[in-house]
Amino acid sequence: MSSQVQAASSQSTQALYTTHFSDLNGHQQTLTQYKGKFIVLNFWATWCEPCREEMPELSALHESYLSKNVVVLGLAIDDLTAIAEFQKQTPVKYPLFAADMQGMEIATNLGNNKGVLPYTVIIKPDGSVHRTYFGRVSKALLEQSLAPLLKKINPASTQ
Repeated sequence: MSSQVQAASSQSTQALYTTHFSDLNGHQQTLTQYKGKFIVLNFWATWCEPCREEMPELSALHESYLSKNVVVLGLAIDDLTAIAEFQKQTPVKYPLFAADMQGMEIATNLGNNKGVLPYTVIIKPDGSVHRTYFGRVSKALLEQSLAPLLKKINPASTQ
C-alpha cells in the first residue's frame, strides 16, 4: 500500500463543480451540493483492484467524519451500469457517481498528471485543493491530512 502524496498547488476545482455526473439512480447531478464541506474525492474504477481494496476504509472514514462536515465521494471512471452492478456486490457508504472518461480529464485538472487510479483529492470547503494522493489510501493516512484542517475550524476537536 504505497501512496505518493502531493501537496496542493494551483489545481482548479471549477470543472469538478460544473460538470454533471450520473448518480446510481441515473440522475444527473453536479457536485456543487457539497461545496462548503471538506471533500475526500476518490477517482476509481470497478476494474481497479487497489480501488476496490481501499473502499471499506473510505466507507469507514465517510461514516465517522460525516458529522464533522467531511464527505467522501467516489467518482468512477466507468459507466453507470458497471458501477450499479459493482454497488450491488460491494456496497459502500458514500455517494458514487459515474464520470466515465470525462473523469480522467477532471482528475488531470486536479493534479493527476500520471493518469493513475486510484487517485484521491482532499478539497477544502472554499473549493481549494489541500492534498492529493496517487495510489491506494488508508483511513489513517486521510485522517492525518484532515486533522489539522478540522482543528483550524474547531480547535476543541481532536481526532
